[in-house]
This record gives sequence, structure tokens and C-alpha cells, in this order.
Amino acid sequence: MTELDRRSALPLWAQLAEDLRAKAMAGDFNERLPTEDELTGTYRVSRNTVREALRRLRDDGIIERTRGRGTFLAKVDIEQPLPGHYSLARSIQDQGLAEHSEVRVLDTRPAGPAAVPLDLAPDEPVVHIERLRYAGDEPLAVDRSWLPAGLAEPILDADLGHGSIYDALLEASGVRVTGGWERITPTIPSAAERRDLRLARPHACFAVERLARSGPRPVEWRRSLIRGDRYRFTTQWP
Repeated sequence: MTELDRRSALPLWAQLAEDLRAKAMAGDFNERLPTEDELTGTYRVSRNTVREALRRLRDDGIIERTRGRGTFLAKVDIEQPLPGHYSLARSIQDQGLAEHSEVRVLDTRPAGPAAVPLDLAPDEPVVHIERLRYAGDEPLAVDRSWLPAGLAEPILDADLGHGSIYDALLEASGVRVTGGWERITPTIPSAAERRDLRLARPHACFAVERLARSGPRPVEWRRSLIRGDRYRFTTQWP
């Protein structure tokens, strides 16, 4: 039996979804997930809680649900690695454009959905940053970052209107990002996201998930949405 934290501000369905996501990434499931009845018994939650968690995982492309057959892990996409770390701010500057950000959220809050990737308890504090990133006069991306408060609280007083969060983290906290991983997936933005990015009609964007580390310790979990009509990824080989 797996207990969820019923005292946490994070809804039970969100805790369940993150636990199932982590187990799926760790290879705990052999393609098929437990049934709804098995999940309600294992986690001691209602069927509605289970269904909402599974719905979120389906929307994120983690699982596939087939009537009469059950719930299965989604087929693994083919991934093409891009070598090395890059900076959106520097990429914009390299094109001769002015780079700046509108800081829309800068606060501390419970880790919530960032708890699993940052290896924190759901109620541990994180610094949450939401920025609308600009290339010249046009919005290019929406970034949402979560950083452990114990490392990142000093950047609450930093100027995040320009440049990289990692540069601010190094200057304010002495924490240097040394590694991590990133996953890039094409997506169609919602109506609200199109308004943020000034997209007049539905247009493909890049949904980017990133986990940054300093040594072995996770220091940032980021979710970004980048305009597909203004940005592209390239790689080169010898």
C-alpha cells in the first residue's frame, strides 16, 4: 500500500500522477499500468482521483488508454540528442536581437509538481519563476522554472529581466549548473498560450522540459513553450 500526503496542499490526483510518472520513468511498469481498481486500493484514493491522474498522464503523452484493454505506457518516441547545453538568451543575442524578459511570477511556494524531478517532498519550498521571454519586440517563449529554495532564495532579489537564470544563480548563490537533460516535443499551444506569444492562429511550438544539476544535485526543473515559427534547433558534426 502506498500512502499519499493528505496534509499537502498538492491535490491527491497530482501526487498520484507524479508518483506514477516517476515509476514509469524508472521502469517499474511492464508496459501495462495497474487497473483503476488496483490503483484505488494501492493508494487508498477514490476512483475520481485515479481517473484525473490518469487523464493528466494521458494528456502529457505518458500513457495510452484503450477501452476494453486497459492502460499502457505510450510508445517511446524516437529521440535525437543535441550535444551540449545552450542558452536561449545567448541564442537571441547571437542573432543581433535585444533580449529581455517580463518576469510574471517570482515567489516561493510548495514544490508541488516539481517535487519529483527536484527530489523534494511536495511541501518543501521552491523558488518559482515565470518569465515571458522576448527577442526584440516580439515574445518568443514562456519559461516556468522551479528551484530548491535552500539554494535559490538569493535570486529573489536578482534582476531576472535579462540574461540567464543560471548566471543569476551563480552570482547570487555561488551555485554553478554543471549538467542535466532536456526533452523537446512539438505541440499546439492553447488559446491562452497563443495570446501570450501573440500567435494569431494555431501554430506548432516546442514544449521543452529541462532538469539542470549542480554535480549530482537537481537545481532547476523548467517547462518552456517556444514559438515554432521563430525558433529552430540545429546540430553539426565533423
